[in-house]
Amino acid sequence: MLSTAAVIATIMYINRPPSKFAEPKEHLVSVDVIEVILEDISIPIQAQGTVTPVRQTVITSEVKGRIVEVSDNFNVGSFVRKGDVLLRIDPRDYQTNLLRAQAALASANSNLAQEKGRAQVARQQWNKLPKGSQRSQQAKDLYLRLPQLELANAQVLAANADLNTSRDNLERTIISAPYDALIRNKQSDLGQFVSMGSPLAELFSVDSAEVRLAIGQSKLAYLDLPGIEGYRNDEPEVQLYSDVAGEITHWSAKLERTEGVFDERSRVLYTVVRIDDPYALKPGAQSPPLRIGTFVNANIRGKKMPELVALPRYILRPGSLLWVIDEHMKLQNRKVTTLRTTGDKIYVSAGLDNGDLVSLTLLDATFTGAPANIVSRRPSAQVTAAAIGQETE
Repeated sequence: MLSTAAVIATIMYINRPPSKFAEPKEHLVSVDVIEVILEDISIPIQAQGTVTPVRQTVITSEVKGRIVEVSDNFNVGSFVRKGDVLLRIDPRDYQTNLLRAQAALASANSNLAQEKGRAQVARQQWNKLPKGSQRSQQAKDLYLRLPQLELANAQVLAANADLNTSRDNLERTIISAPYDALIRNKQSDLGQFVSMGSPLAELFSVDSAEVRLAIGQSKLAYLDLPGIEGYRNDEPEVQLYSDVAGEITHWSAKLERTEGVFDERSRVLYTVVRIDDPYALKPGAQSPPLRIGTFVNANIRGKKMPELVALPRYILRPGSLLWVIDEHMKLQNRKVTTLRTTGDKIYVSAGLDNGDLVSLTLLDATFTGAPANIVSRRPSAQVTAAAIGQETE
């Protein structure tokens, strides 16, 4: 039996078909790529802050009295123009004081005129006296009524001062808006008696508003900070945005200044942004009102950084690796250096050259050396433009 099986096995081995070796087939990996174009890119800096007024004033009473008139526009939330009368304090006592001051001035002027006449007569008499009878200079001044004349002049000056004070006090009974403003709060109303120093209302200006933005030390290198003279006419632009009634609303602003010192606790530098016409009161205003107290996000246009490439953040793998298509159209790992990561973008500063093809398709490490089939190609400048466009989104 064993011999028979061995014979059969030998016959099958001799008559076996020849072996065929098949070349392994390479499967192309379809990828979308981005073509690297090195550029000078302004990296946007993000910050947050609250809108505050440039000027705010607590109006206080400079005279005492009862409020006898209140403007129809004297309400919290009302807009007032510079010079608009907000309220009036009873002026009768101050009108009386003004009349008394006018009468006192007239009396002082009359007394001065009389003293001038007496002094003139005294000088004529003095000139007629023999020279030997002239005594000391003090006696001469008394004879010529110079002290009385100086007193009369002083009384006129004092009467003039009292008249000016009385006139000013009468004008202070009229409380007017010091600038175009919105009434934030009021502490007085019709019929109320107020004393000197009593707060009447709180206003803030509506010509412009400010936002304090905290900039960390690591972000300062990407901004053009002002010198002693502050920002010039080409100051960096800032886009502010906030969720208003479920919609993202945008406003344009300008960097105004920095506060010049680091905050001791947070180690940030505050940069101040100014918004013109925040309440959109001027004709032709395009943006909706930006109310004081609104919390806003800000995108600040940074200074130009040389030879960068902007790429989508999701393609960067652990170890700062990217998939790059080499000259043989095969996928290769490439280690890169990123200058900054913001939002969904990375800014690569080293490891890529002009013309390199970077894969936008997510792949695992097993595809190293795999041949690539390029489905679509776009320049990296489109990513840069998209990053700039997101500053206004």
